Amino acid sequence: MQRTNFAQFLLGHSPAAQEGANPCLQLCHLEGLDQIIIRPGIQSFDSILRFRAGGQQDHGPRIAAVIQTPGRQVSYEGVARIDGVPGTSAPIAVQFMETVGGVTGAFLPTGNRVDEIDGIAVTCMDVAMPMVIAKAESFGLTGYETAVELDENRAFFDQMESLRQKAGALMGMGDVTKSVTLKFGLLAPAKAGGTIATRYFMPWSTHPSMAVTGAQCLASCILTPGTIAEGMAAKSNETLANVILEHASGKIEVAVDYADTATGFEIKSAGLIRTARKIAAGEVFIPRSIWAGH
Repeated sequence: MQRTNFAQFLLGHSPAAQEGANPCLQLCHLEGLDQIIIRPGIQSFDSILRFRAGGQQDHGPRIAAVIQTPGRQVSYEGVARIDGVPGTSAPIAVQFMETVGGVTGAFLPTGNRVDEIDGIAVTCMDVAMPMVIAKAESFGLTGYETAVELDENRAFFDQMESLRQKAGALMGMGDVTKSVTLKFGLLAPAKAGGTIATRYFMPWSTHPSMAVTGAQCLASCILTPGTIAEGMAAKSNETLANVILEHASGKIEVAVDYADTATGFEIKSAGLIRTARKIAAGEVFIPRSIWAGH
C-alpha cells in the first residue's frame, strides 16, 4: 500500500479554475505536510508553505502561507477569528502574489480606470478575481443593506446583471451570462470604523461576508488613483497599506503591498489572515498490484 498526504486550507479559489470552482477551499497536494514540518532538525514555531493556486506548477497566483507548527505539529487551536465564520482557531497568514490579470491578462481590462455602462460609472479590474465595481448610491442603495435585503431586491439584481454582462464583453471575457467568474461589488463610505463599506456578489446572490479573492480586488480598487473609489476613503501614504473592508457580516483586513510610480500603479501582493481548520482525515488503501502496473 502507498500512503499520500494532503493538506487543505480555507484560502479562497483560484480564478484559473473558473466554472464550478468551490469558493472556499484550496486543495494542496503535498509530499506529506507532516514530513515537511515534522522532519528532524526543524524546530521553528512557524512553517511556511509555498504553492501556486489550482495546483499549477508554472502559472497561477503564488501563495505563501505561514502556519503555526509548535512542536513540529500543525496547530488547529487559537483565538483568531474571521467575521462570518463561526468559532476561533490558529491563524494562517496568507500572502497572494502574481494575482493581477489572471483571467483577462490585464490589471484594468478595459484600459480605463472608470467606464460608464448603462449610465452607471464603474471600475473593471482583475486582481485575484475579475470584478465590476460601482457605488451603491448609483443603484439607489445605501451600501449597508444586509445580504437578505439585497437578495430580495430583484430589481437591483436585474439591473446589476445587465451591467455585468456588458462589462464582461468590454473586459474581453465574451459572454458571461452563465459564468460565475466576473463578480460584482458595491462601495459606500465606511460606517463601522473600517476603510470603506462593501458588498460582494457571487454574482447571482449576495455573499454573506466577503470572498478572499474579492477582498483583494476591492482593496486594490480603493488604493488605485482615479477609480470609482476615488474620494470615498482615506488612503495611507505607506506602500504597505492595511485596507479594512466592512462587509455584511463584519470586517476583513487586507494588507496590500503596492507601488505608485511614474511608470504606473502596481499591485505586488496582498496578505490576509485565515484560520487552520481540520475538516477531515482518512486513508485510501490501493492494492499493490495497481501500483505495480505504473
